[in-house]
Amino acid sequence: MKIIDLSVSISPRICEPLPAKIEYSSHKEGAQQAAAILGLKPDDFPESQAWATETVTLNTHAGTHVDAPWHYWPTSEGKPARTIDELPLEWFFSDGVLFDFSKKPTGYEITTDDLVAELARIGYKLKPLDIVLIRTDADKRLYEEHYAFLHAGVSAEATRWLIEQGIKVVGTDGWGWDIPLNLQAEAYKREPKDGVLWAAHFVGQEQEYCQIEKLANLEQLPKPFGFKVCCFPVKVEKASAGWARPVAIFE
Repeated sequence: MKIIDLSVSISPRICEPLPAKIEYSSHKEGAQQAAAILGLKPDDFPESQAWATETVTLNTHAGTHVDAPWHYWPTSEGKPARTIDELPLEWFFSDGVLFDFSKKPTGYEITTDDLVAELARIGYKLKPLDIVLIRTDADKRLYEEHYAFLHAGVSAEATRWLIEQGIKVVGTDGWGWDIPLNLQAEAYKREPKDGVLWAAHFVGQEQEYCQIEKLANLEQLPKPFGFKVCCFPVKVEKASAGWARPVAIFE
């Protein structure tokens, strides 16, 4: 069995709009913490050292994470949208299929025709509950200024088409699933109308689905299908997303 890590680290160095903050406590500081809790002295521990810990201040959409339907809108399919802790675990362990759009430029909007053409190229037919991975290679630019604006995105109609094939979980190595927000904002200013901003996300109002954002290492997958994806989200109560460490599993 070969397991390939498809996640990025939770790191304050990633140039994203909602970065993580991490406060590191050393083993010496751990001895002070433990002594205070247990009514001891720090030097009661070997060499005045105890546990090392980290205090993390983290938005649920920082790092690699899974978006729940609640993230997109209060309702989905006419019912209250489900939060990340309410979704079926079966969605997050299934066969994977890789769409390679790494040659597309920043800001390109992937269409249904693009998806159909890529399926024909690799010789694969989607089936319900496949986990669709979109490669743009944006993960190679995590530490660049404006990283959040450096990926190709997926159109609303292409997102809708994937869901109609029975897909419940999609993923991208970009900061977001849609085209970059700055391009959406520019388009909206030129021609204000409903559905321009965050159009692909808003498909979740009509049809329930989840998306993984900030995947990594998709170029390491040796073939575009014939592998499992495991991407269970952390169970954050009533949350719009949960952090995850997706992996691809090859037998």
